[in-house]
Amino acid sequence: MRLRNIPRADGVISAHAAVVNEPEKWKGNWKDVFGNERPVHIEIGMGKGQFLMKMAELHPEINYVGIERYSSVLLRAVERYDALEAHLANIRFICMDANHLADVFAGGEVAKIYLNFSDPWPKAKHAKRRLVSKEFLTVFGKVLPPGGEVEFKTDNVGLFDFSLQQAKEAGWEILAVTRDLHHDETMNQGNVMTEYEEKFSAKGNPIHKCIFHKTTHPLEDTGI
Repeated sequence: MRLRNIPRADGVISAHAAVVNEPEKWKGNWKDVFGNERPVHIEIGMGKGQFLMKMAELHPEINYVGIERYSSVLLRAVERYDALEAHLANIRFICMDANHLADVFAGGEVAKIYLNFSDPWPKAKHAKRRLVSKEFLTVFGKVLPPGGEVEFKTDNVGLFDFSLQQAKEAGWEILAVTRDLHHDETMNQGNVMTEYEEKFSAKGNPIHKCIFHKTTHPLEDTGI
């Protein structure tokens, strides 16, 4: 489906107090953006921001940055943010391509990355565009500390299998895997659903989730 352009999006976003413009200027100094030294978690491809805002509400001890490539989508997120009854001081937004993460965050400055229902880019020639590809894991590894985690959720079986294989080949350790999140008592504990997750699970689609973390040496195949 083609993304609908909203002409006013760029103007609203550039003027919004929670949006960080020219984020590369804050590389290594995100503590100054938030005014504290709490851990920074980011969600890449946050859509309308339901997951991010609920997480920020539940975990005020963590700073959250929502990254969205398209201004028309980010517009919907900031509108949701403005409609919240309670002001959330631990949220910021960036309109950017995730390829440039290392230009915006210093090494180890991001404690955790969330990938929720990312675009599967189904054609093989577009595999490098998938956020769970080795190419993106290399980018993520530049901003995460050793042991820094990536949490990935999807309803797409092919993309999920691809993510597990790519993580192994990139030398990331797979910490947890489920192919039916909402019926996995352990991994579903504290789960915050995205809008897509609500929609897909309502249709009876199982939700797949994996957690893997950055290591310094390639690992042997775990057989998952």
